[in-house]
Amino acid sequence: MNAMQEQIDRINEKLQVLLKKYQALQKENERIKLDLDNRNGKEKEWRDKTESLQHQVEILKASSGQLDETAKKDFEKRINQYLKEIDRCIALLGE
Repeated sequence: MNAMQEQIDRINEKLQVLLKKYQALQKENERIKLDLDNRNGKEKEWRDKTESLQHQVEILKASSGQLDETAKKDFEKRINQYLKEIDRCIALLGE
């Protein structure tokens, strides 16, 4: 019976080690998830900023007359979309 108890104790010790490793891995996983969320937020922020800067470059080019025909058409299309959106918002406010 003594040998059986020793074997049970060893199994119990190994189980405790596994549980500690599992908990450590859970904490690390949570930390990695938070880090990923943080990086994703920063990436979105940088993408938005890049897009804004690209729009500013297009506006500067348009105001200085440096756009080619394709860029002019794209720019006009975007402006028309903005105007439609503004008109829609005004219409909603008027209701």
